[in-house]
Amino acid sequence: AYSSLDHNMTTLIMKLFTPGRLLFLLPLVVVGYLVVMTILSQFWEISLGTYYLPESWPEISHPGNMMMVNITFNLSKEADKNASKVAEEVAPHQERSVSKVAEQVYIMRNCTTQDNDQKHLASLNVEDLNSNVNNVSIDRLTAVSPVPVINGGNLSIRSNATASTSNSQMDKPKKQVVELESRWKDSFNIEKYLRRMRRVRLVTLSEIKSMLLSSPKYSNSVRQKGSAIRDDELVYVSSQIMSAPVLRNVTDLHAPLFRNVSVFKSVLALHKQYVCRSYGLMDQTLKIYIYKEGEKPIFHQAGLTGIYAGEGWFMELLERNKRFTTEDPQNAHLYYLPFSATTLRWTLNDKKSHNVKQLENYLRDYVDLIKNKYSYWNANGGSDHFFVACHDWALRITRKHMRSCIRALCNANVARGFNLGKDVSVPVTFIHNEDDPSGNIGGKPPIQRDVLAFFAGRIHGYLRPLLLKYWGNKVSDIKIFGQLPLNIEGELTYEEYMKSSKYCICARGYQVHSPRVVESILYECIPVIIADNYVPPFFDVLDWETFAVFVQEKDIPNLRSILLSISEDKYLDMHHRLKLVQRHFIWHKVPKKYDLFHMILHSLWSSRVSQIRPL
Repeated sequence: AYSSLDHNMTTLIMKLFTPGRLLFLLPLVVVGYLVVMTILSQFWEISLGTYYLPESWPEISHPGNMMMVNITFNLSKEADKNASKVAEEVAPHQERSVSKVAEQVYIMRNCTTQDNDQKHLASLNVEDLNSNVNNVSIDRLTAVSPVPVINGGNLSIRSNATASTSNSQMDKPKKQVVELESRWKDSFNIEKYLRRMRRVRLVTLSEIKSMLLSSPKYSNSVRQKGSAIRDDELVYVSSQIMSAPVLRNVTDLHAPLFRNVSVFKSVLALHKQYVCRSYGLMDQTLKIYIYKEGEKPIFHQAGLTGIYAGEGWFMELLERNKRFTTEDPQNAHLYYLPFSATTLRWTLNDKKSHNVKQLENYLRDYVDLIKNKYSYWNANGGSDHFFVACHDWALRITRKHMRSCIRALCNANVARGFNLGKDVSVPVTFIHNEDDPSGNIGGKPPIQRDVLAFFAGRIHGYLRPLLLKYWGNKVSDIKIFGQLPLNIEGELTYEEYMKSSKYCICARGYQVHSPRVVESILYECIPVIIADNYVPPFFDVLDWETFAVFVQEKDIPNLRSILLSISEDKYLDMHHRLKLVQRHFIWHKVPKKYDLFHMILHSLWSSRVSQIRPL
């Protein structure tokens, strides 16, 4: 009997697993696996994606801070049922007559100026507030949030209703939509929300500093096969930097701003001879060859205004520079790929397109051209080649075919492929007037800054809605606004708040970088950087914690307590250092020592020297 049963089972199994039946069962197995993993991820928070998940690359409109749109709230019942639990603290002045709402979801959806916009979803559950959700039939609710204006030289507040009436031209392109299906409750788990939205692992500031210290500075790199003279020069530079003596007296630099000012600058030693260190050796030695290949407007044509103007200003100043450039590639320590990532994006892609692959292939073809025409890329795999790019997409479109280059990027996200120790973080500089790139510098003295913290900007990305939720119109000394009017009045109001606030919030948008960091420095408002995984500009040289405040994204609810915990003496010290560090973040039509152009050059130089393996 047992033998017969075994035979029957064997026959059944063989029939079940015939090739035809396997093709039928395989999709069922895959679907079952996905269902089980989805259920487990909700209860045990199993991560279904970690480090390098595909990014979305939304278009960000050109004028930056001033291009911010009003916030509207949309109530809808068609919500994701698999959302995480979130609730809203409702301000007294924003009471909503919403009753009989149950198990709804808060969806934050951001649209900039394109039709095919990027949507950031934070799907949230809310407990039963009263009754059945089917009884709710609210189509759209527009939140009235205050807008600051300048009235007779003083700052005042007016409602968005008035602002939108007086600025009717802004009503048509309003696509910044926040769909609200219910209230947030006090048990909102901000850390779980951030993990869900960030989609990459968190790298803290202390971890970034540890990575910087452990990076292979001044050693462990493949030596270039040709240009032996250039290699010998860099080996000598490396040995000089490593043997830098400790400086006791520094005249033209403020030592506390730097991680190691002895390594950075040159000093006048005995017998009136200079002992040169990193910056001084760069000033004496560095030569850059600029490739002539590439057609305008993507190559050799600088855009000098707008939020991404930094890449244009560097191109413009380097291409007309005689001191650091050479016409003979054999004499070069670095090779510049003179393209604009911003122009590349807008030339190859129309306004609605997000075809990243097309941009990657274009750069691949350019690199192939350089490889086939010259021997310098192939000599060491492109590690002595570099470019400067500030567009959001540059981090992604260059991580395949140009990953071996020294990438000078504004979007310095260490969890998205920014290689600390090789790549270079450069600041986002919003240039309004190419005839005066430094713009309006300075602000009120500390004693006249009566606003504790200020932010105004488009509420896009996953973080800024949290900033508005927790601190929008909550306390009198923290001013958090969304869109300011797109006119001169709005621009002046923005500047006035920057100049009147002690701390300026630099919260990430779609990406980690923000022009507010440099704006805060220039307006002498202590930058409060809220952007996990962000590597600040010139991080290997400047000690940012001496003039800026870093707040983790999860600590937004404690923002006011963190700022109030800073003593007045420490604030005054930071404010003093902020004024001294301004010189390193300013573009000049004719470059000056230690200015932004030279600081970017030094970061590129330092990265190149760090790759040289001493003999």
